Amino acid sequence: MWRHRILQQASRRGISKQVREYGGARREPSGSLPGAADVVVIGGGSAGCHTLYHLARRGVKAVLLERAQLTAGTTWHTAGLLWRLRPNDVDIQLLANSRRMLQQLEEETELDPGWIQNGGIFIAHNETRLDEYRRLATVGSALGIENQVLSPEDTQKLFPLLDPSAFVGALYSPGDGVMDPAMLCAALKKAATNLGAQVIENCGVDDLLLEQTARGKKVVGVSTPFGDIKAEKVVNATGVWGRDLVAKHGTHLPLVPMKHAYIVSESIPGVRGLPNIRDHDYSTYFRIQGDAICMGGYEPNPILLEPVPKDFHFGLYELDWSVFETHVEGAQKLCPSYAKYGVKSTVCGPESFTPDHKPLMGPDPNLDGLYHNCGFNSAGMMFGGGCGEQTALWVIQGQPELPMFGFDLRRFTQEQGKAIQWIREKSHESYVKNYSMVFKYDQPLAGRDFQKDPLHDEMMKAGAVMEEKQGWERPGFFLPTGSKKAVVQPYDWYGSYGHQRHKDSEYERVLDGDLHYSRFSEHHDLIGSEALACRNNAVVFNMSYFAKLLLDGPQAQEAADWLFSANTNRDPSKTVYTCALNDAGGVEADVTISRLAPGTGEVYNPKFNGQGFYIVAGGASAFYTYSALLAEIRRKGFNASLKDLTAELGVISIQGPNSRKILQPLIDCDLSDEHVAPNSTRLAKLGDVGLRLLRVSFVGELGYELHVPKKDCAAVYRSLMKAGAGQDLRNAGYRSLYSLSSEKGYHLWSFDLRPDDTPLEAGLGFTCRKTGADYRGKAAIEKQRAEGLKKRLVYLTLRDQVPIWGLEGVYRNGEPVGILRRAEYAYTLGKSLGQTYVSRPDGQIIDADYIRNGEYEVDILGKKYRADCHLRSPFDPTGQRVLGNYASESKSNK
Repeated sequence: MWRHRILQQASRRGISKQVREYGGARREPSGSLPGAADVVVIGGGSAGCHTLYHLARRGVKAVLLERAQLTAGTTWHTAGLLWRLRPNDVDIQLLANSRRMLQQLEEETELDPGWIQNGGIFIAHNETRLDEYRRLATVGSALGIENQVLSPEDTQKLFPLLDPSAFVGALYSPGDGVMDPAMLCAALKKAATNLGAQVIENCGVDDLLLEQTARGKKVVGVSTPFGDIKAEKVVNATGVWGRDLVAKHGTHLPLVPMKHAYIVSESIPGVRGLPNIRDHDYSTYFRIQGDAICMGGYEPNPILLEPVPKDFHFGLYELDWSVFETHVEGAQKLCPSYAKYGVKSTVCGPESFTPDHKPLMGPDPNLDGLYHNCGFNSAGMMFGGGCGEQTALWVIQGQPELPMFGFDLRRFTQEQGKAIQWIREKSHESYVKNYSMVFKYDQPLAGRDFQKDPLHDEMMKAGAVMEEKQGWERPGFFLPTGSKKAVVQPYDWYGSYGHQRHKDSEYERVLDGDLHYSRFSEHHDLIGSEALACRNNAVVFNMSYFAKLLLDGPQAQEAADWLFSANTNRDPSKTVYTCALNDAGGVEADVTISRLAPGTGEVYNPKFNGQGFYIVAGGASAFYTYSALLAEIRRKGFNASLKDLTAELGVISIQGPNSRKILQPLIDCDLSDEHVAPNSTRLAKLGDVGLRLLRVSFVGELGYELHVPKKDCAAVYRSLMKAGAGQDLRNAGYRSLYSLSSEKGYHLWSFDLRPDDTPLEAGLGFTCRKTGADYRGKAAIEKQRAEGLKKRLVYLTLRDQVPIWGLEGVYRNGEPVGILRRAEYAYTLGKSLGQTYVSRPDGQIIDADYIRNGEYEVDILGKKYRADCHLRSPFDPTGQRVLGNYASESKSNK
């Protein structure tokens, strides 16, 4: 009945017709084009206007080009909500920066930016969802975001139209609100132009102007219908058209436009001034607009679009009620009086969506001088200020201030950017699950089996439960022998578009065992058995998806000296753990690097001119690492090349006290310390198969990695497992590997080691050489050595048996001093273990005494638990096990 009334009213008002209010004959630009600029920003929506504003604030001569008028495309019709509580600390900081800018903009410009701080409420319909909100509350409180977890009755006091019997609780953030896109962009324009920037409307960009240099293609300007503008830096802020601008030049953005909609109610008495509502379980939101409610959400069957026409400036689509009506029932249950009022208008426009529902930002991997700031998944208004600022910093100083890997375009490979079906599947699932609960170990169902390593089939035979990282399939853990195989099935689009939902998916059933906050995973003990087998015997890890790079050429040594903080000018048998830093001393990558002797041409024994280095880095950030190193080599002009060998080699890692005993009979070299020392490499053969052997460990045990040509991987793996069968050698996955590495105190890049962390802060000062040639970031490191640290990584072990997942607030003597960056269960210690960077509330220098002399607690779901603080992990603190000294370690523990 409610839907029938809506349709009748919509028909009477004619609001389902497409609107095209802007177009026709070519218009003249709104201002004179400059011959040159420091930076050209393309696109006058939220992303472009915010970027221009932050560039201008920093004295950059920038010009923004918009082919229609400001806000054209998607910005003008957006809902404009701002919610600051997110399951990610970087998101929270970006959103806080957006809000801070909104609050100061009116004072700068004397224009109202349309910011209304009416607060925001998250609605929970079950205890698991409420546990998620308690998690958000803990990280929010630790980061200074005011919030409250409320009962239904207290929630109704804030929003009297809600039915308190329809939900179990809520999370309230009084500092959230809503902004008007037209008013905000007008204020940003005034602020930027007051500072010397230019905004030119009715001026599209036909193409990028490029120059071929010895270092690759470089941006030198843009061409428009009204002339060229020379510029060495260009920002692509063109939203749903972002892919079209750069595809011809070899960059393919993983972005797809979809229709996204909301409806505006008639006037509802008592609504004005109420908080906005987000009902994640019903996938519905309420945005308060005067005395009306704008209602929308994320439906299971959004309409995916082909490229949006270039002249679709202020257009709307006809609302498809068969798609949208899924939101109606939930809205009516939550707010029964909402059903009594009709619809004033509907808004259905194009929005850009990405495979992981995060924007596409940062430097282009192919075109020097081009930066991206697009693909905002209908969140461009609330992220605009924070992301615009980071984009401006990227352009000006070559790096952002915040660790933006989760937003960086280079988190996707170039192959993923070209794979249209993969992009559509992944973007659909991310859209559908945008309001779903976020669990640490949940896995996507879309876009799977995109890239398989050489051992994939062997892993499946062994009962692996696979995870996806950067398009690769990797084993998370292994089911007991005889269990039903958990096979990843083809994407069923969650039953939409005529597809049948998989009714019996063992893989999804296994994933369900991880969907908890208040108790350990149902696979906790199974993963623990893998971890303890590694500590007490030996296991095999398939690490084939790790990045494997070859740096070679006449100036490879000079390049390595500059790129890496440790001394890489070692004997060819030596393997070194080191960091690659940015100018601020932050860690862009941590790798192992081995200097090579010239080889015979096999992929594991390459030929090269000059020097050669074999570099291994984490797989989840493999393309980012490759791109960042290559960009710096080109920027500095080194006569050296960097090749990606990742897909050509598999990595079979055997780790544990008995690893040498199992491997020795198979390998053609003596594995004793005298011949294969810790942190070393050499060529070897296993049977007839040539390979590269590295004695390294990611888990803190005696162990070896076999780097094997892909065609030989399966045979080598089978030989190793057969040889170890009598000694209970078993497979282990990444869940146990990460637990073991955390327990040992090793790092996981993008978690407890990021571009905003220096090696000194992370306890990795030993990787930073004090003599020899300069390395990137050295000046910042030396300055920090002299002045002292303002934050420091510590390890917290909980006294109670409770699970932690990361982001929990950390308190010292009752004051917030950080959040858990990484959280695991340390099975040998028998405790939950978290890593956090502690900083003083007063911002002063932090030393070991300050850390030792505090009482620590971790806020878990709103309850604080006592924790013991360690400057380094309490497991094997002297590092005897990785040396193979198990007898001395046993004595030291007595």
